[in-house]
Amino acid sequence: MSSLAKKRRQFIMLSLIVPTLLLIGFVVFPAIDLVRMSFTNWDGYSESSQFIGFGNYISMFQNKDLWQSLMNNAVYFVVHLCMIPIELAFAVLLVSKLKGAKFYKTMVFMPYIINGVAIAYAFSYFFSPINGAFDAILELLRLGMLKRNWLSDPKIVNFVLSFVSLWRFSGYHIILFMAALQSLPQDVQEAARVDGANAWQMFKYIQIPAIMLMVDFILFDNIRGALQVFDIPFVITGGGPGYASSTFTLYTIKTAFTFSNFGLASTMAVAIMVMIVVIYVIQNKLIHGIVLKQDKEGKK
Repeated sequence: MSSLAKKRRQFIMLSLIVPTLLLIGFVVFPAIDLVRMSFTNWDGYSESSQFIGFGNYISMFQNKDLWQSLMNNAVYFVVHLCMIPIELAFAVLLVSKLKGAKFYKTMVFMPYIINGVAIAYAFSYFFSPINGAFDAILELLRLGMLKRNWLSDPKIVNFVLSFVSLWRFSGYHIILFMAALQSLPQDVQEAARVDGANAWQMFKYIQIPAIMLMVDFILFDNIRGALQVFDIPFVITGGGPGYASSTFTLYTIKTAFTFSNFGLASTMAVAIMVMIVVIYVIQNKLIHGIVLKQDKEGKK
């Protein structure tokens, strides 16, 4: 091995040491300690804790309020999942020669850079039943019969909060889709146009397969985000009425800091990590199945 190759190898090894140590110190060790803590009854401030085996896991599965919170997370997941094709369609429009595309790009991304707590406070006033702007808009459009208690009706509160989440994060997904679409080789697309491919065929057989890694990432981000929703329901409704708008993360934090049960809260944190991994693996297999099917159709 030449001297230059040795120096290059040493530089690569040294460059990897710091991020590896940070990963071990701030991710691996805390994760291991979290699993250990999930088998104890630690209250968060005592110097010692008692090992209780799978007691926390049994309590978690028997907790009806926690299952209700998880069902609320499912609303966010489904709403965002249904929005992903629309986000992709917007991205396709914005990368085309659309008049005013730069302005629209800025507008769709703007909500994402605004502080989440500020957004939650703004929408809490927007949907206020006393002097909320949304009810005023309905009255102006002579649709006053549609007025509801948007933030206190258990039947609709999660859909209202998921709308707020959509408003905040959809622009981020659109920008990611745009970045993926703009990275596609132009010669491939030009060759397809020369061969007579229309816009739908370009989209289905060239653009979609080429950006599947980005689609996969956004789907994973949807799973992670839906299961970790916290700031919007915490600020707007506090999880109420009752547990009608509580989320898994909100309930976990309340278990730790309100009920001083860090052992059970650690169990919930472990459970949410497992859920994210399991749902992602299933979703990933489904996506790869769709891609393989499209490849076969494209070859035909």
